[in-house]
Amino acid sequence: MIGLRIARRYAKALLTIGREDGQAEKYKKELGGVVKLLSEQKELEQAISNPLYDAEGRKKVLQAVVKRLGLSKVMSSFLFLCFDKGRIQYLKDIYTFYEKLTDELANIVRADFVSAVELPKESIEKIQAALSKRTGKKVRMEVSVDPALIGGAVTRIGDLVLDGSVRTQLMSLKESLQRSENI
Repeated sequence: MIGLRIARRYAKALLTIGREDGQAEKYKKELGGVVKLLSEQKELEQAISNPLYDAEGRKKVLQAVVKRLGLSKVMSSFLFLCFDKGRIQYLKDIYTFYEKLTDELANIVRADFVSAVELPKESIEKIQAALSKRTGKKVRMEVSVDPALIGGAVTRIGDLVLDGSVRTQLMSLKESLQRSENI
């Protein structure tokens, strides 16, 4: 819980800088690249974030990563600030919040769309357009297939869940029948 508050605070601070200098998207791309690198290279992540290693040595590793990636001055400063304040292990969470904040700034909402079968691209585009119209925002959809739904689809946009799956309908019918048997 504390980690999420820390991540939110650092993400908001970086976004403030990004809005002021108009580089919010650039910082999102840079921070995303660092997070991706660290998640793919677990040894590198340990070399930077594990407090069992010497702080000076860990900072040198971070300096080498920053130099190798050719990050902007602001992103470099941000990463070193996170390191110096002992927050480097929260980079993934910071990136997640930062991504949400930049999406809000660009009037974009993210949606998860799960269908029972693979849908044609045209159908997905129509669904995306309908969601955009309904929300009044541009929709970025993550599409996946889950045969366990039996039929239909489930869409999640933030806290809103639109469940049109056959599985859910069957479960509702089952509960209804069980309630009527108990009467």
